Amino acid sequence: MRKRLNLGISDFKVVMEDNNYFVDKSLLIKEVVEDEHAILLFPRPRRFGKTMNLSMLRYFFDKSMPENRALFNGLKINGEEEIMKHCCRYPVIFMTFKDVKANSWNITLTLLKSEISNLYKNHRYLLEGN
Repeated sequence: MRKRLNLGISDFKVVMEDNNYFVDKSLLIKEVVEDEHAILLFPRPRRFGKTMNLSMLRYFFDKSMPENRALFNGLKINGEEEIMKHCCRYPVIFMTFKDVKANSWNITLTLLKSEISNLYKNHRYLLEGN
């Protein structure tokens, strides 16, 4: 099956499942796990894959989606046995503002509130367990 160019797609799962070209940057996950700093900064110029990289991190760590482990089959990170022990093990809060675009502050604020509300709904399970 021919691979497709993923122009405009910044969701790692969509890229991997729809047989799109993907430049394997999965060893970024290893850097994140091994980094000892409390805060990590990922500066990149516009259109350099910030959302894609953060999406990849989300699918790697998020425990609410254990089936996503398969997304990393064939990628470089899959060969890192110690790092793969972290796959699908943690609650992840993933928030992007790339779609929060409006012509006024009031509409922007409404969109931001909606994003935060959706995060609460998606992680409601955390309130029910230990």
